[in-house]
Amino acid sequence: MPVETVDRLAQELDAEGRRVRADVDSFFAKLLAPTGDKRERLFEAMRHAAIGGGKRLRPLLTVAASRLFAIDPNRALRVGCAIEAVHVYSLIHDDLPCMDDADLRRGRATVHKAFGEAEAVLAGDSLHALAFEILADPQTNSDPWVRCELVLELARAAGPNGMAGGQMMDLVAEGAELDLAAITRLQQLKTGALIEYAVEAASIMAKLPVEGRRPYRGYARNIGLAFQIADDLIDHSGDEAAAGKPTGRDASAGKATFVSLLGEGRARQQAGLLVEQAIEHLSGHGEEADLLRAIARFAIERDH
Repeated sequence: MPVETVDRLAQELDAEGRRVRADVDSFFAKLLAPTGDKRERLFEAMRHAAIGGGKRLRPLLTVAASRLFAIDPNRALRVGCAIEAVHVYSLIHDDLPCMDDADLRRGRATVHKAFGEAEAVLAGDSLHALAFEILADPQTNSDPWVRCELVLELARAAGPNGMAGGQMMDLVAEGAELDLAAITRLQQLKTGALIEYAVEAASIMAKLPVEGRRPYRGYARNIGLAFQIADDLIDHSGDEAAAGKPTGRDASAGKATFVSLLGEGRARQQAGLLVEQAIEHLSGHGEEADLLRAIARFAIERDH
């Protein structure tokens, strides 16, 4: 790809990323406005977790994928925010003492450190519920069948056959001897399921049949694994200040990762291969897929 094209895509990704991050923050600021009653501490904890910081990869993917089908950007953003609500809830619960016991998230105190464990549990529970409230709202899509499928597929991506199942596999993996196939399966559920849904949601809004969604699922599956390898590399050798969270935790916990199994060099090589495969899945599209291509290329070139 010519250097000028790479530079253009990088600039477009940066601008769109900043816009989506601002739009997501604005959406959550309105949704989680102060209540003025005894629920205020709960809402404050939710705002602490949901507003500011984070890459907003999942809503960015939904917005970018929606360009393929000329979907209303505001509706795409609402779906992206629903996915982000599930993602943020999972981070709140991941950080609890009974899980990863983390003190820092996105460069600031985790919710249970800032507000208490009970408040953190309730904040996560509430964000999880709000995700489905957003999807079921007619403002998200006027077609009730589309809304139903959006809800169904997010439930699958977040539950025991998706993210939560992957988290359980991750918990029992500490100190275990896992091979590459097992790690890949774990991460396809824990990290990849929501990323895959973020892209497929645009296909659902476009009313594509299941068989017509395969290229987009393939793109998302490759990106999810590449993204996880990048996370493993950051945890292995990244800068803690840039990452906004503690690094070296996987090695300390005795967890097998792509880096521990492949080595740093081969892990980077594998991430690059996954990115190229992801881009190939978009070969049937023109400029409308450029943002997705840019996300793929730059997902592994990051420090947080």
